[in-house]
Amino acid sequence: MTVDTLRPDAVGFVAGANETPAIDALAADGFRFPTAVTPTPLTLPAHASLMTALLPRRHGARDNGQVLPAGPATLAESLRAGGWTTAAFVSGFPLRALFGLDRGFAHYDDVLPVGTRARLERAADATTAAALAWIASAPEPWFVWVHYYDPHDPYTAHAAFPRTGRQAAYHSEVAFADDAFGVLRRGIAARNARPLLTVFTSDHGESFGEHGETTHGFFLYDTTVTVPLVVHFPGRVPAGTSTLPARLVDVAPTMLELLGLPALGGADGTSLVAAMNDKVDALPPAHLETLHPWLTYGWAPLRALRTADRKLVAAPRPELYDLGHDPAELENLVADRPDEARALGDTLARLTPPVAKAGVRPDDERVQASLEALGYVASAPGADEAPAGLPDPKDRVEMRRALLRADGLLRRERPREALVAFDAVLAEEPSNRFAMFRSGIAYVRAGAPRAAAERLARAVQLDPANADARFALADALTRSGEQERAIEEWREVVRLQPRRGVAWSNLASLLAALGRRDEAKQMLARAVEVEPQNPRVLTGVAETERLLGEHEAAAKHLIEAARVAPDEFRLAATLATLLLEQGRREEARAWLGRSRPEDPDYADGRLALARERSVQGDAAGASAALHEALAANPGLYGSAMADPSLAALLRR
Repeated sequence: MTVDTLRPDAVGFVAGANETPAIDALAADGFRFPTAVTPTPLTLPAHASLMTALLPRRHGARDNGQVLPAGPATLAESLRAGGWTTAAFVSGFPLRALFGLDRGFAHYDDVLPVGTRARLERAADATTAAALAWIASAPEPWFVWVHYYDPHDPYTAHAAFPRTGRQAAYHSEVAFADDAFGVLRRGIAARNARPLLTVFTSDHGESFGEHGETTHGFFLYDTTVTVPLVVHFPGRVPAGTSTLPARLVDVAPTMLELLGLPALGGADGTSLVAAMNDKVDALPPAHLETLHPWLTYGWAPLRALRTADRKLVAAPRPELYDLGHDPAELENLVADRPDEARALGDTLARLTPPVAKAGVRPDDERVQASLEALGYVASAPGADEAPAGLPDPKDRVEMRRALLRADGLLRRERPREALVAFDAVLAEEPSNRFAMFRSGIAYVRAGAPRAAAERLARAVQLDPANADARFALADALTRSGEQERAIEEWREVVRLQPRRGVAWSNLASLLAALGRRDEAKQMLARAVEVEPQNPRVLTGVAETERLLGEHEAAAKHLIEAARVAPDEFRLAATLATLLLEQGRREEARAWLGRSRPEDPDYADGRLALARERSVQGDAAGASAALHEALAANPGLYGSAMADPSLAALLRR
């Protein structure tokens, strides 16, 4: 069980400042590590470490939007090989199956609701319902990973869980997730009487202005790298508490030992069973990293070493903290304790593994739109390619604030104001990746695709491996009519991101427009192959198939899009028209009846429905549909008068 973005002090059993009865009940009977340590304060890489017992440098997914390579063995794969039925229920976009964490899970439920914001996350109660429905008929033994995303920014206060203070909305989100966790535990208990091993933790914490950071990912202070960890296994794990800094990479080895299964080979983590039975008084130090400053802005990446009472941050200006006396990490002791800093630095160097697969590229469907909406913009070469002499993130706190304010304007659909703010940063730092990339997006949204293409081309020059910048450049070139250049960029996007179905579909659309039919059909087939359940891909494919005259295939893909996402399907009238052309009148009538006023072809669809009802002898129904069509588009009056049966209705 993982609750995203969960600070230790946000749960009751750690600090008592927020009521979390379900989590606290588990903790009361389990073994508690109130300040466990994540290897990185980012969702995907932290969960990848949780599942592989490897540091991000070794498993290869080092930032959100990247993909877990096929090599590292996962906890789910080990359990499945041991005869366990495996399932996962995740609630946030960064953990979608396309990022690779689905390996080993026979069932991986990453279905997110529709809608602008809802596309990014599923509420905890809905995730609980999905998990319990699966558990009800799952063959035993089973392993289930349930993930709640609710406490992640932006925070939404829940009326049923009122909280006060500066972090009220965040604490309300945590309480909502806690309530869903309680429902989950009770539901499992009602279906399962056997002893249950439950592990509860988070991927990272959250910062509320400490050290000038908001949210997470930018620094490596304890506000974002410590998380609560509870191991609960009646009869096998004693109740207790340890202040030792357990690590997320220790979770999989612990579970496998408790279940009597073979350990993961070459793990960076170690089992916590001995620590939970008071057989050790120390744990290995934690290796921390964040590539976010480098990948997103072009500033120095950070690494750190954390022990029970010390932390060394390897930055352009190093930091040393005595956590026992300075838990808020306010007093940098590097100058006062150079020997201690040097010794910890040597240990950090010794414990830093080589990069197993440098420069792993993101390989996803909606990184540009969805990860940006969550505040993540990345996709650069790995940290080990970062040159020396980059700015220390500590020295760029104010600039980052300015960039986030600019991006906030862009998210609120104020692109012209955002451009002014981005340009102010670029005047000070011309090579800032974030400002260059996002200002290009601002030009697109401001309706200036040529200016956008010029800015985005510069963003690609700064970072040639940034597939999202290339995607945006290809889109801008398409909008500005530079088709051949756009095709070149779309081809580069699908080379970098071969599982990005929308890019294949967009490439196919351009090829079809240029009459390159065979190539277009190949690209369409590839789009459906890589993302057969993506409604956006399916509708894009169908639109191009209509252009190519492949009406039967277009109808098939629109029907599938409607099945996958019925609440967001807006092409019922278009589908009905295709079905009418094929003589499938009964099916067409049903789809015509589903057309809604907000749909793009609503008026034409209502006119077609009027004709169909007239043919059926339903004069009243035909008249109603006809008047709905004309109300939506009075320009259809001539078409209606040209049809004798409809003209008769208008003359009544």
